[in-house]
Amino acid sequence: MKKILGLDLGTASIGWALVNEAESNEERSSICKLGVRAITFDNFTNSEGKEVKGNPADFFAAGKSVSPNAARTQARGMRRNLQRYKLRRDFLRKILLEAGWIDKDTILSETGNHSTFQTLNLRAKAVTDEITLEEFARVLLNLNKKRGYKSSRKAGSQEEGNIVDGISIAKELYDKDLTPGLLVYRRILDGRFSIPDFYRSDLQNEFDRIWEVQKGFYPDMLDENLKDALNEKNKSQTWAECQKVWKIVGLKRDFRGKELLKENYEWRAKAVREKISLEQLAVVLQEINGQIKNTSGYLGGISERSKELYFKNLTVGQLQFQQIQKNPHHSLKNQVFFRQDYMDEFERIWATQANFHPELTEELKKEIRDVVIFYQRPLKSQKGLIGLCEFESWNKTIEIDGKKKTKRVGLKVCPKSSPLFQEFKIWQRLNDLKVNGEYLDQDSKEVLFAELSIRGRLSDKEVLKILFKNHKELSLNFKEVEGNNTQASLYKAYSRIIAGNGYDEYDFSKMPVSESQHIVSEIFTSLGYRTDFLSFDSSMPDDAFEKQPMFRLWHLLYSYEGDKSISGNEKLISKIIEITGMDKDSARILASVTFPSDYGSLSSKAMRKILEHMREGNEYSLACEYAGYRHSAKSLTKEEIKNKVYKDSLTLILRNSLRNPVVEKILNQMVNVVNEVIKVYGKPDEVRIELARELKKSATERKEMADAIAKSTKEHEQYKEILRKEFGVENPSRNDIIRYRLYLELKDNGFHTLYSNTYIPQEKLFSKEFDIEHIIPQAKLFDDSFSNKTLESRNINIEKSNKTAFDFINEKYSEDHIAEYVSKVEHLYKIKAISRTKRNKLLMKEADIPQGFIERDLRETQYIAKKAKEMLEDVISSVVSTTGSITDRLREDWQLVDIMKELNWDKYDKLGMTNIRQDKDGRRIYEIKDWTKRNDHRHHAMDALTIAFTKRSFIQYLNNLNARINKGVEDSKYIDLRDFDLNDLPQSQRASAVRAIEKNQMYRDSRNRLRFMPPMPLDEFRKEAKRHLEDILISIKAKNKVATRNVNTSKKKGGSNKKVQLTPRGQLHNETIYGKIRQAVFKEEKIGPSFTAEKIATVARVQYRNALLKRLAEFGNDPKKAFGGKNTLEKNPVFIDEIHSEQVPAKVKTIRYEDIYTKRESITPDLKIDKVIDRQVKRILEARLEEFGGDPKKAFVNLDENPIWLNREKGIRIKKVVINAEIKNIISIHTKNKHNVNQPQPNDFVSPGGNHHIAVYEDHNGNYQENVVSYFEAVSRVIEQGNEPIDYQLNKGIGWNFKFTMKKNEYFVFPNLQTGFNPEDIDLTNPDNYNIISPNLYRVQKLSSKNYVFRHHLETSVANNDEKLRDITWKNIRSANGLKGIVKVRINHLGQIVQVGE
Repeated sequence: MKKILGLDLGTASIGWALVNEAESNEERSSICKLGVRAITFDNFTNSEGKEVKGNPADFFAAGKSVSPNAARTQARGMRRNLQRYKLRRDFLRKILLEAGWIDKDTILSETGNHSTFQTLNLRAKAVTDEITLEEFARVLLNLNKKRGYKSSRKAGSQEEGNIVDGISIAKELYDKDLTPGLLVYRRILDGRFSIPDFYRSDLQNEFDRIWEVQKGFYPDMLDENLKDALNEKNKSQTWAECQKVWKIVGLKRDFRGKELLKENYEWRAKAVREKISLEQLAVVLQEINGQIKNTSGYLGGISERSKELYFKNLTVGQLQFQQIQKNPHHSLKNQVFFRQDYMDEFERIWATQANFHPELTEELKKEIRDVVIFYQRPLKSQKGLIGLCEFESWNKTIEIDGKKKTKRVGLKVCPKSSPLFQEFKIWQRLNDLKVNGEYLDQDSKEVLFAELSIRGRLSDKEVLKILFKNHKELSLNFKEVEGNNTQASLYKAYSRIIAGNGYDEYDFSKMPVSESQHIVSEIFTSLGYRTDFLSFDSSMPDDAFEKQPMFRLWHLLYSYEGDKSISGNEKLISKIIEITGMDKDSARILASVTFPSDYGSLSSKAMRKILEHMREGNEYSLACEYAGYRHSAKSLTKEEIKNKVYKDSLTLILRNSLRNPVVEKILNQMVNVVNEVIKVYGKPDEVRIELARELKKSATERKEMADAIAKSTKEHEQYKEILRKEFGVENPSRNDIIRYRLYLELKDNGFHTLYSNTYIPQEKLFSKEFDIEHIIPQAKLFDDSFSNKTLESRNINIEKSNKTAFDFINEKYSEDHIAEYVSKVEHLYKIKAISRTKRNKLLMKEADIPQGFIERDLRETQYIAKKAKEMLEDVISSVVSTTGSITDRLREDWQLVDIMKELNWDKYDKLGMTNIRQDKDGRRIYEIKDWTKRNDHRHHAMDALTIAFTKRSFIQYLNNLNARINKGVEDSKYIDLRDFDLNDLPQSQRASAVRAIEKNQMYRDSRNRLRFMPPMPLDEFRKEAKRHLEDILISIKAKNKVATRNVNTSKKKGGSNKKVQLTPRGQLHNETIYGKIRQAVFKEEKIGPSFTAEKIATVARVQYRNALLKRLAEFGNDPKKAFGGKNTLEKNPVFIDEIHSEQVPAKVKTIRYEDIYTKRESITPDLKIDKVIDRQVKRILEARLEEFGGDPKKAFVNLDENPIWLNREKGIRIKKVVINAEIKNIISIHTKNKHNVNQPQPNDFVSPGGNHHIAVYEDHNGNYQENVVSYFEAVSRVIEQGNEPIDYQLNKGIGWNFKFTMKKNEYFVFPNLQTGFNPEDIDLTNPDNYNIISPNLYRVQKLSSKNYVFRHHLETSVANNDEKLRDITWKNIRSANGLKGIVKVRINHLGQIVQVGE
C-alpha cells in the first residue's frame, strides 16, 4: 500500500488529498483525508504602488504585475527624501549658527503682512546687490529646499520626453536668425545628416513663422481654428487634421532615406520664405510637430526653462521673482530646473556677496555647497540583491553573535543583457525547436543562430521561411524565437548613425544578417570608425573574454549611471569614442542605448562551460551534464536516489527571495500544508501535483490567456443569443456552441462536410444526423481541442471509426475525391477559415503522427513548476506532475463531474434556485441558477483527490496515445512505470506497455469507450468522496499579527549597531491628510421646557437670548415653569423690550458649532460640488456646470486650456477646492503650536483605515457591547504602550466581561434555530462532528461598528449578497446582541478545529 498526497496548486487556494493506493490486487485503496487551504493576499498593490482592486491572484492570473512591497517602497522613498532634506536643513542651520550669521532666536521664516515671497525677492537681489548675512542665511535655507533635477541616463520614459542639452545650437539659431529647418538643411548640404536636439520653443517658433508666411498665400485655409487643432498633435494626427480641412491626398514621394530627409528639410527651408503647396506644407507641419512631441513632457519642460535662464542671463530666483512681480498668483509649484541651474545661482550669489562680506571664505563655500546643500550620496549598491548561480554556489557555515548559521555563497548571476547571456539563451532555444515534431539538424541551428545574433526575434513563419522552401506546409513548436536583444538595440543605433552620416536608412531587423553586418562594417570603415566592437566571441579564453571591444561597449552602456552634465552622458560619450573611434554626434546616438537590469539564473562561468556543449547541439540538461553540473534531481542515478538523505520537512522560502511575490506566497502555503500533513499523518511515499495553468505561464502568456478567455467569453455570449433566436436552442450548452462554430467553419465550403461533401441544412444542425467528429481519433491522440474537431454525418463518422481523416479518405474514396478534399482543406486554410493546426491534422496520416505531436501542457522547464517540484523532492523521493487535461479526463471516467453540484443541490433546491430540463436527446439536465462548482472551495479538494489517484502510467498513456497499435494484447504484465518513462522505451516496447495498461488498468463502458479503472468500485468511490467532502472545513489565514520584531543593523566605524524594534505589519492609516474647520449649524427649534440656560445660550439672535434668560431667571432658572404649562410663549409671550414693541417668536434659530474635516481635491468630472466648503467657489463651479449643459465631463476637463477663474483680472485660477470629507473616524498624527494657545493643538488629521478587530464584552445586564479597534490603535497599543492589542480589562470596573474578538477571516460557529444545532452542545474538536459543523461555520468578511458581515466558509465569492441566500451563504448582523450564542474556533492548515474560544 502506498500513501499518496495529491496537491492541486491554484493561485487562490491549495486543494490536497491524502489517500492509500493499492499496489496489488490483494490490497484496497482508500481515502484518508481531504482539505482546502484558501490563500489570502493582503497589502498587495500594482507595480505603480496603487491598491489592487479585487483579488491580487486574479491580477496575477491575467498577467498583470502585483507586489506586496511597491506601495511601501514608494512611501519609504518619500519619507527618506523628507528626512534627508531635514538633515541637510539642520546641518545648514548648525553651520550658520557657528558662523554667527544667525542666533537661536532669529526668525528665518516669512512673517508679518506683505512678507509673501520676501525670501524670493532676497534671492533675486543677492545676485547683484548686497544683503545682510542674516538675509543670506535665509536665501541659503531657501535654496536648500529645492535643488533641481539631476539627470540619470537610465531614468525617464517616453511620456517624460527627452532632455535637450543644445544651448550652442540654440545660440546659433538666435545669432544667425535661423529656424531649425534652415539650420539642418544647411548641414545636409554640407554632407552632415545628423539632426541635433532642438528646444521646443525654437521648434514652435519655426512652426509659427511658417504659418504666418504661408497664411499670406492661403488666407482662407490657414485659420486660427486649424492652428489650435494642430497644437500638441503628433505626426500622424497633424497629417489627419490637415487632410480633413484642406481636402488633400498623400504625396507620392520619389525619394527614400537621406534623399527623403533632404527634401523634407528643403521644404522647411523654403516655407519660411516662399509659397509651397498644401501637400508640402502638411508634411512640413507634421515633421515639426513630431519633433515638438519628442521634446515635450517633464524633461522637455526642464530643458526649456534652462534655456530661458541662459538667454535672459537670469538665475532661477530672478526668473521666478519676475514671474511673481508680473502676476502674484502665478504658480511656482511645478517649475523644475536642472541641478546645474541651482548650482550656477549659488555660485553667482556667493561671488557677489563675497565682495561685501569677507567671512564668505572658499572653505566655507565648499562646505555649504558640497557637503550640505548639493551633497548627493552615491546610490547604495544593490549587488547584495543579485542572486547566486545555482551551479557555482555552495553553503558555508558562518558564526553570527555566537550562533552558527549556514550562508549561501558563490558567483553572482549574469545580467540578461550580457552578450554571453543572449547567445546562451539563443542556443538553449535552438536545441528545443521542432519542425513538425522533429528536432532541427545542426546546420539549420547554425543558420538560425547567425540570423538571431543581431535580430531581436523571429516569428515561427520567419524561421520556417529561412530554413525550408515548403515552409507553408510546416509548423514550429514555438510562436516566436527570441534573438539577441542586445545586438538588436545596438544595430538599431548603428542604423541611426549611418543615416546621420548621409547614407541610406536601413532596417536591420528585416534584413539577412550577412548583409546587415557587411553594410555596417563597410560604412563604419569608410567613416574611419573601428569595427572590432561589432562582433562578440563567447569562446575567447578567460583573460581576453572581458577585454574584447564588444563586451567592453556593452558593459559601459549597461553599467554607466550618469555624470554631472545636464544630459548625464558627457563622460560616457568620451568613453564610447575611445572604444569605437566614432565622432561625437555618432557617439551621442550610441550613448542613448540603455539595457534592462534583469538577471538570469546562472553565472558567466557556468554559462560559458554549458554553452560549449549546447553549441554542439546538446539540449540544456545534457549540456549541463557534460559541463559537470547536475541539472535536476531527475539526473540522479537510481543508486543516488536510493541513498539520498531526505529532509524531515519542507523549508519556507525567505521573503522576497523569488521573482514573484504571488508565487512565493503560494509555495509557502504549500510548504505549510505539506509539513502539517507530515506532522499529523506521517510522510507520504509519493506526491502527485498539478499546477494551475497560470502558474506554469509567464506574465506575457498569462495576459494572452486572460485576453483570449475574455474574447472567447464575449463570443460565446453572442453565439448563445444566435442559437436562441435562429435555432430555437433555449439553453445552449458548451457542445452546442462548439457545433455552431464548426458549422460556421464550413460556410466557405457551402456548409458541406469535408469528408463526404454532405450538405448540412440549418434545421438539421442539432439533429442526430450529424456528429462532432475527432479528425485524429482520441484513441490515437489525446486531443480534445477545437483544432481536432469537425462536423460529419453520423454514418460516415461510424464508418471512419479509429482512422485518421486522411487515412479514411484514402481508403474510401477515389483519387479525384482525395484531390478535391485536399484542395478544399488548403482553400479553407488559405482564407483563414481554419487554423494551420487543423489543416495539418486534416491532412495527416497515422504513420505521420510525430512523437510528442501534442505540445504538452506539463511544462517542467517553467521556473515555478520546477521550483515546487524541487522543494518537494528534498523531502519525498517520488514527485509526479500531472496536467489539468488529464485530471479532467479521469474525473469524467470516474463519474466525479457532478459531485459538487449534488453536494449543493438540497441547499439551493429549498430556495427554488434549481432547474431540471431536458436536452435535445431527452436527458434530464440538473442546473443550479447562477452557480458553478467554482463557487465552492471544495472543488479544489475534489481535483486533488483525482490527482492523488492519477498513476504515472495514466499520464504516460494519455501523453503517448499515438504509440498505440491495433494488435491483440501480447503482454499482460502489470505496468506501473515508476522507474521509466514511455518516451524512453523503444517503439515496440512502448506499444506493448500501452496495450498492457489498456488491459490491466482500463475497461470499456456501455458505449464501448475505454475508461480508466477507478481506485475502488465507482459507486463506492463516489460515496466515499462525498463523505469526505462533507467533512471539509476550509482553512484560511486570519490576520492576527500587528507588528513584526526586526533587528535593524547599521554600519559604524569598526563594526555595526544593532537595534531590535517592532515594525507595523501594514498601513497605519489612509494616505489622505484632512484639515479641520468649525462650521456653524443652524436649526429652528420650538421654545419649551427643554430651554435651559445652556440651551438658550445657543439662540442665534442676542435680543431673543437676553429676553429668554430674563424669563428663566424670573422663575428661579426652572425651564419647566418658565416655558411650560400656562407660561408657554403662546399663552404668556416674552417681549424683547419694556415697551413690548416685539415679542420672541414660538420658534427661534439656534446655532451650534461642529468640527468638519476637509480635504483638498482637484477639479475633475467626479467632483461633488455640493461638498465644496467655500460658497463663492461653489457658485462659480455651479455656473460653470450650467454653462456646459450640466455635463461635468465637458465642464471640468482641460482646465489648463479652459481655466475656471476665481479672479480673471488678477489671473487667479481654481484648480483645487476644499471639500467636506464627510468622515467621522479621524485621528491626529501631528500637533501644532498656535498663537495665544498654551498647549499644542491637534493637526494633520487622518482616517485610521481598516479595523484590526472588534472586541465583544458582556455588561452587567447581560447585553453584549462592542469596542471597535482600528489597526492604528492596535499598533499604538503594542509598539508605543507595550500592551496587548486587545484590551481584556476594558470597563471591568463597571461590570464588563470580555467574551471574544472578531478579526477578518476568523471563524465562528453559529447556532441554527431551524435545525436545532447548538455549537455549545457538541464537541467542536471532534472530526466526526465536522459534517454537522460545516453548514454553520462562517468566517468574518467585513467589520465595522454594529455591522458584521460573515461569509460561509465554503463560499469562494465575496460579492454575492443575494437576499435569498442570507443566513445560508452569508450573514449580516447589525447589533452586538446578535452575536450571542456564536462560538469562536481556530482552524489549522489541514482544516482541523484546534481551539475553541479566544
